[in-house]
Amino acid sequence: MTPAARILERARAAGATIATAESCTGGMVAAAMTGPAGASAVFDRGYVTYSNAAKIALLGVSRHTLGRAGAVSEEVAREMADGARSGCGASHAVAVTGIAGPGGSEHKPEGRVCFAVAAPGGITAETVEFGAIGRDAVRAAACDHALRMLLDALP
Repeated sequence: MTPAARILERARAAGATIATAESCTGGMVAAAMTGPAGASAVFDRGYVTYSNAAKIALLGVSRHTLGRAGAVSEEVAREMADGARSGCGASHAVAVTGIAGPGGSEHKPEGRVCFAVAAPGGITAETVEFGAIGRDAVRAAACDHALRMLLDALP
């Protein structure tokens, strides 16, 4: 059973609903969530907010947070997850923002991805350094990690 199928099964049993907010993964998490049959019983929507303007307009991410912490930060990931959850009334939302590459900087290197999950009990966030493994590999690893975090957040 795929991670997404396990999430859907667990969410269905708990009466949970799910939303996603993605930047560097460009909708890969939402695509994974809607792959298994029956996803519509649990999955509400996915936001792809690649630009800062989209993060602000669609998810309510603060300009101040973006200016202070930058788009690739746990602070922004938290605001993305919270905005996705509250924006549609889902019980759970997962957010992903990072630098898939190529590129990056000394302070925010290629392969750094920040994640957050908003759930009824609060918001958890973490950063993973996947390294300069290539754009496609970073995006795939980030999608897998987001799904694992979401699964762990469900009852």
